[in-house]
Amino acid sequence: MTDATPKRGAKANGLTPEALKTALESLDGWEVVAGKLSQSWTFASFSAAFAFLTRVALLSEKLDHHPDIYHAYRTVTLTLISHDVGALTARDVRFARKISALETG
Repeated sequence: MTDATPKRGAKANGLTPEALKTALESLDGWEVVAGKLSQSWTFASFSAAFAFLTRVALLSEKLDHHPDIYHAYRTVTLTLISHDVGALTARDVRFARKISALETG
């Protein structure tokens, strides 16, 4: 797994199955669903869920990397994939780590 972030418009390589397995070991709560990194959270209220999504939105704009979002009342599900590559990349793993830090921080 490389730590280099591709420039906008540049192609990145998808993670190998071994690199993905290693990455998942360090991503608490994340799993691969239909070829994407995915995690769901249930919050105490609609407002708490929406506040979390707002923090994710600000982070995703800063990183220029945007998750697929499902929000229903108190539940938020995020899925990550590098759409330009059509695969999971190191960029998705880094983003998942940053999202997890938002949740706990």
